[in-house]
Amino acid sequence: MRRLVPLFLVLALSTPALAAPKAYEVDEEHASIGFLVSHVGFAKVLGSFREVEGGFTFDAAAPAVSDIRITIATDSVDTGHKARDGHLRKQDFLWADKYPTMTFVGTKAEQTGKNTGRITGDLTLRGVTRPVTLDVTLNKVGTYPFGDRHEAVGISARGTLKRSEFGMTYGVADGLVGDEVELIIELEGKAKG
Repeated sequence: MRRLVPLFLVLALSTPALAAPKAYEVDEEHASIGFLVSHVGFAKVLGSFREVEGGFTFDAAAPAVSDIRITIATDSVDTGHKARDGHLRKQDFLWADKYPTMTFVGTKAEQTGKNTGRITGDLTLRGVTRPVTLDVTLNKVGTYPFGDRHEAVGISARGTLKRSEFGMTYGVADGLVGDEVELIIELEGKAKG
């Protein structure tokens, strides 16, 4: 019996421990926050936000994402059309002077498949906070092949929201600008430390 205890200890100590959940920060150089919205019903306008920061915790053993917090500079909106971008920054839409940022804070995450899940969180935009649900795909976890060779996590997410629920009603009633906004999120997280 005495020999079993030391053998058990050797086996237990030689078994690799599961990695603890790690904190990641959004890699701003490899993050795209995009949107699509109907323009007079003829086509959809594709736009993006150029300034995003935030972070999350990733547990590779689960795999699971938690503690998500993303902040986006509203005046960084870019649709490739200077006059339209200026209008989007005004009170009719993002009201960037009064509300310079929008935030998403995750409140719930559930796994739906091997590399897929659903994240629900509170989106605060123009001083209004409402729940938004995103369908998320875990693309890759590994060592980034360039530069400092940091640990990286790649994530894609899609979702929709009604902009009128955040006080942006310009053009909704007459169909000039769609109410439903499709969200397109592609980002890489960089392990902290």
